[in-house]
Amino acid sequence: MSRRLLAGVLLGMLVYVGIAVWADVRGVGQALARIPAWVLPACCALSLANYLIRFWKWQRYLALLDIRIDRRTSLLIYFSGLSMSVTPGKMGEVFKSWLLRQVNGTRIHHSAPIVVAERFTDLLGYLILVAIGGLRTLPDFAWMFWATLALCAVALALAGSAAFARAVVRAVARLPMIGRLAPRVEGAFASTRILLAPREVVLPTLVSVIGWGCECTGFWLIANAIVPGCLDFLYAIFAFAFSAVAGAVLIVFPGGLGITEFSLGKLVREKFSKCSAPGLAEEVARKLAQQNAAGAVILARLCTLWFAVLVGFLATALFTRRFGAVEENGDEPSTSGS
Repeated sequence: MSRRLLAGVLLGMLVYVGIAVWADVRGVGQALARIPAWVLPACCALSLANYLIRFWKWQRYLALLDIRIDRRTSLLIYFSGLSMSVTPGKMGEVFKSWLLRQVNGTRIHHSAPIVVAERFTDLLGYLILVAIGGLRTLPDFAWMFWATLALCAVALALAGSAAFARAVVRAVARLPMIGRLAPRVEGAFASTRILLAPREVVLPTLVSVIGWGCECTGFWLIANAIVPGCLDFLYAIFAFAFSAVAGAVLIVFPGGLGITEFSLGKLVREKFSKCSAPGLAEEVARKLAQQNAAGAVILARLCTLWFAVLVGFLATALFTRRFGAVEENGDEPSTSGS
């Protein structure tokens, strides 16, 4: 996981340097210089509010799986998982299962499906934000919305199917080298069926809508600080949420790097180009919109994705100070527990 995290960090650096060079570094700098000093801490505060709001889901899922841990330690583990936000699909947040095992011996395959449930309800929450933001006014993007929603419906049906779980477990059991993992796969499916039962999907999804809505608001603050009055609130919600969905669907890109920035930049650039001062030459207006959009995208991602990584690193440091270095042994409980 550490190697994948490092790869994500390096990829992120390349993406943002590439964006700045493409848009013109000086122009991007000028766009960022127009942002009032209060905007950056406000956006980070909104991101932190998102994490705290979605912490409720983590607590709810622990309770469903009968994993008992004090709230303070639970919050520390939850925040530590944010350090893996730049892994493909953010699935590196299964790191939280390693930390749980170290604290109370919970088997990794028992708790790891929590991350799957978190990502699934986050994706549904983003889709709701896309719809709220104005899907009907941007019909060119409707196909991706409906396709993703259909995939979610299929995934939910498979997650709740005991027959599908048995088929997968039998297939794994027949495979050389990994056949011994079949009981753990079966246990993981059992946890997943509990977490993604239809009655348990609605409220966590609504929590995700509120949480990620905070980050959409942060992006709106940034965009309007760079080009005042150009980006209305609903469009900002749509652009940020749609770009996040694009990054989530293409799971091979860690943290949606590249895909999310490209999608968000394109949507914002088109809007900024319509807000140019009268009398500007078309080429000048296009270049200015490009620079402003690049600045908005870079700062928004710094205040969301990379702020999460920073919070995660700080929390992991606190965890290791309290509980010692993270154990790397196999999926065996270090103490008695679930």
